[in-house]
Amino acid sequence: MDKRKRTCCFTGHRNLPAGHESAIWQHVYSHLQPLISQGVCYFGVGGALGFDTLIAEKMLELRAENNQLKIILVLPFRGYQNRWSASQILRASFIEQRADKIVYCCEKASREAFLARNRHLVDCSAYCIGYCTRSTEGTAYTLRYAKAQGLTVWNAAQNGILP
Repeated sequence: MDKRKRTCCFTGHRNLPAGHESAIWQHVYSHLQPLISQGVCYFGVGGALGFDTLIAEKMLELRAENNQLKIILVLPFRGYQNRWSASQILRASFIEQRADKIVYCCEKASREAFLARNRHLVDCSAYCIGYCTRSTEGTAYTLRYAKAQGLTVWNAAQNGILP
């Protein structure tokens, strides 16, 4: 069976507007809930700060209510968090310990590793939910790539752009 049809990935900015995490999650959830209802059960998350961390934590909460949901962390390379603060590393560790699967896209640190991570998320999915407020940088690229690959794409950013 093709798991891609039952998979949704997420992509979003590392810096979210302070105090808006709950509203962002509500916008994401408005697109996510119908997918879950129709049988989408695999969720790919990129493991970066900001949007990815918010989504991973919220998806873990949802999985506590619905054990059919599977959270797959797609990380660029081992040790990619080396420059993060202790509290950021602790949050990431909490997520990693609870994820159903972790995929490392590259052996070594490089810019290409982040591109490989984003492409892996899209290439294994039928749906993509993003949080994008700018037309440049990785999130915009990933959403454009997802559209070009035929995924159903939503942008959960209020007044956001869908590149």
